[in-house]
Amino acid sequence: MEKFTRLEGLVAPLDRANVDTDAIIPQLYLKSIRRSGFGVNLFDAWRYLDHGEPGTDPARRKPNPDFVLNQPRYKGANILLVRKNFGCGSSREHAPWALGDFGFRALIAPRYADIFCNNCFKNGLLPIVLPDSQVDRLFHDVAAFPGFRLVIDLGAQTVAYPDGSQVFAFEVDSFRRNCLLNGLDDIGLTLQHVEEVKAFEAKRRIEQPWLFS
Repeated sequence: MEKFTRLEGLVAPLDRANVDTDAIIPQLYLKSIRRSGFGVNLFDAWRYLDHGEPGTDPARRKPNPDFVLNQPRYKGANILLVRKNFGCGSSREHAPWALGDFGFRALIAPRYADIFCNNCFKNGLLPIVLPDSQVDRLFHDVAAFPGFRLVIDLGAQTVAYPDGSQVFAFEVDSFRRNCLLNGLDDIGLTLQHVEEVKAFEAKRRIEQPWLFS
């Protein structure tokens, strides 16, 4: 998993509350567990005017010019600003996969659905929680200033304007923060103890050889 330490990036606003995981990545596209290739269908029903199917060439589809991620000013955004209860609905891990594959590294919202939030941390995506008043301020400034950017420092647990005029503090569980800072997913955490695992297996072979026959 890619480390997350400090990120300066363009912000895209998705001004909708209660966005569920089927809106993030429709069930129709859950055909793989490879973690990649889902970005093209992120927010599929909103990004396109036509109905898509797995394997359809996106270049042949009709993009919705009114949807925020299709607007030129937000091209290349890697921070997504959203409203409360983002990621509600089913627990599909494909939702953070699709967001990450599209290019997002961080989300900012007042609140997330619990399972979705946990899945984000496990896949290198930082879900930042800020108070409603600060999220409102960010939505205002994103709309007012084309090219609006933010600096996210996970070590310091801050979200800041590049000129330092505004700094917002956020909190992340210390275990999850350590995992993101060091790029450790569940497999990475296990591999930190590979020697202990090998020693345990060797001991079992001696004490219970019939298990390995």
